[in-house]
Amino acid sequence: MQILPFDNRDGVIWLNGKFVEWRHANVHVLNHGLHYASCVFEGLRIYNGKIFKLDEHTERLFKSAKILDLDIPYNYQEVVDISKQIILKQNISDGYLRPVVWRGSEMMAISAQKNKIHVAVATWEWGSYFDPKLKLNGIKLNISSWRRPAPNTIPWDTKAAGLYMICTLSKHEAEEKGFTDSLMLDHEGNIAEATGANVFFKNKLGELHTPVPDSFLDGITRREVIKIATIKGIKVVERKIRPEEMKDFEGCFLTGTAAEVTPVSQINDYKFKVCEVISSLNDSYQKLVRKDTAA
Repeated sequence: MQILPFDNRDGVIWLNGKFVEWRHANVHVLNHGLHYASCVFEGLRIYNGKIFKLDEHTERLFKSAKILDLDIPYNYQEVVDISKQIILKQNISDGYLRPVVWRGSEMMAISAQKNKIHVAVATWEWGSYFDPKLKLNGIKLNISSWRRPAPNTIPWDTKAAGLYMICTLSKHEAEEKGFTDSLMLDHEGNIAEATGANVFFKNKLGELHTPVPDSFLDGITRREVIKIATIKGIKVVERKIRPEEMKDFEGCFLTGTAAEVTPVSQINDYKFKVCEVISSLNDSYQKLVRKDTAA
């Protein structure tokens, strides 16, 4: 199946205060965001024409921008309103929303304090992040050769573009080896996350164990799934998890805005079952996203 390139589609993109024809929403090749990764973004899901967790994602966008010293030239409510307007203009029912903030072209050096801050919001129809057929039986992951850096070396609690470089490398590495995604360890060799999703394990007692998010993003979906599990009476343990502990877990799944709740059947040589607990969490999450949406 041929994929339509993202720079050659119909519709509009909101760019710096106005709606621009999709193919004309361009930036100059000499911009700081492209060369120096001074860029933050968000990814939001749209279900039945409504944006899921719009407030939480918008808050995180502003937090990420502040940490990267990007002064967004629009206020919180303006970004929320723009997000709602763009999905109406694009007539999106089930899709994805991408706000992005970056430094412009006034200076091309490490220091860029005078550069204009640009903002764009785009949206498009989108279904499942992983192949739905693979999700039924659980996807397969390798363990990446790349690790999440120490938290005192990067702005780890932001959704900054530069942090995804090793995610792309890890994902490519996994796909070349026949896996769907990759599990990343942290700088101490503990389990961290997948390339774009948090990870949970189920033990023989029915408990869920998940890494402490102290060097990677504490995902919005991760927090929602913990709430769902708690309501169901499932104990959730947040702790450091060593890779060799995977032999003692029965189930595994990923969570994320894109991944939603995705069962995992294998990580390297460790095998897992798509058990009832994981299926139940997925069912509850699907009900939540189609009910608890931003108007």
